[in-house]
Amino acid sequence: MDYQQEFIRIYTENIQREGSQPLLEWLKKTDFFTAPASSKFHCACEGGLVQHSVNVFKTLVERYFEPEVDNMESFALCALLHDLCKAQFYKVSTRNVKNETTGQWEKVPYYSVEDSFPFGHGEKSVFLIERFVRLKPAEAMAIRWHMGGFDESVKGGSFALSHAFEKYPLAVKLHLADLESTYLRERGTSSVNKK
Repeated sequence: MDYQQEFIRIYTENIQREGSQPLLEWLKKTDFFTAPASSKFHCACEGGLVQHSVNVFKTLVERYFEPEVDNMESFALCALLHDLCKAQFYKVSTRNVKNETTGQWEKVPYYSVEDSFPFGHGEKSVFLIERFVRLKPAEAMAIRWHMGGFDESVKGGSFALSHAFEKYPLAVKLHLADLESTYLRERGTSSVNKK
């Protein structure tokens, strides 16, 4: 599957909000469509970020879309852009690894983090999106808290996550779709850690 083409199709069919086209054009100028989704876990491969974004959208719609209460534009915005913070975030580096067969040390590529704007994970995605598109409160909350208990502020003792989940069902739905995509649908997608 060409995930970039699929991403653009889903995006243009579902997101019509003012600023959406300039945002898409900006995405094309970044490494969003070639970047990995992680440094060594799910979709740690070229194009992994766009693959993960499409997977989260499909999971979100298949599992949680309720036509009477949900909005497809909100689902597309949240799913496709929840990890926008990972654009311009990873770089390819090399390290020495011993080849078990030959006993020789070899340079192998890996992804390292180079965060030039350390604003937080979900917060950074919301910030970058809002440079172009105005988010509704439920969308901003869903993107901000999509990491759930893995979020640094939650690990630090913040209770804001539970308040956001109580008030905004979209936040819960996005988090669950992200988890399912990461841990179930994307098993074995890392070019670093094959499982």
